[in-house]
Amino acid sequence: MNPIRIAPSILAWDLGDLREAVEISIRGGADQVHLDVIDGHFAPNITFGPGTVKALRKHCDLKFDTHLMIDHPQQYVEKFLDAGSDILTFHVEVLNGKMFDELQDSVRRKGKEVGLALKPSTNLPDWAIKRLPELNLLNIMTVNPGFSGQAMDMSTMPKLEKIASLLKRKGSEVDVEIDGELSQRMSKKWLREVETSSLPELASTLRMIPSRRLGS
Repeated sequence: MNPIRIAPSILAWDLGDLREAVEISIRGGADQVHLDVIDGHFAPNITFGPGTVKALRKHCDLKFDTHLMIDHPQQYVEKFLDAGSDILTFHVEVLNGKMFDELQDSVRRKGKEVGLALKPSTNLPDWAIKRLPELNLLNIMTVNPGFSGQAMDMSTMPKLEKIASLLKRKGSEVDVEIDGELSQRMSKKWLREVETSSLPELASTLRMIPSRRLGS
């Protein structure tokens, strides 16, 4: 079992002071920073773009895990890479195999990592299963995209177990990101669930909300 890593989502912080969210993540010992990019079409909210990522890059050496919740990622992939993103994660709901291959080529040319994300109601499509060996990250959302502060929906556990079993059968070593609010209370509950499920087979990156306790 690979070690669990923590990737705080800065969207949970004051959007007027995202630099502080990054600094709290650094002080708290985070492994990477999760950047939720939403375009107002794929999900009912608008967050920030490449300019914000570029500005934050100056203040942080941690890996930037950029989650693109947008309808047309091909229009922005180069901009987010140039801004300093280290991982670009695309949603399967707006792609097919050919589109993903083209996006992956763009990411790999820059020497960066690529991931796929699923909404809670979305199953992993066949084209994505075939490309599991090519992925660095698989983001399994336990909340509907759009707004921060949503508690993890524990009813997604069976789906997570199903994916864990699939990855084990395939011999996949892709990192699995469990995406949803993971407060101190929820983290204890989630880890209790993990202990009684097949999820220890999962190499997990937990997305956690920044808190003043983190790094205080």
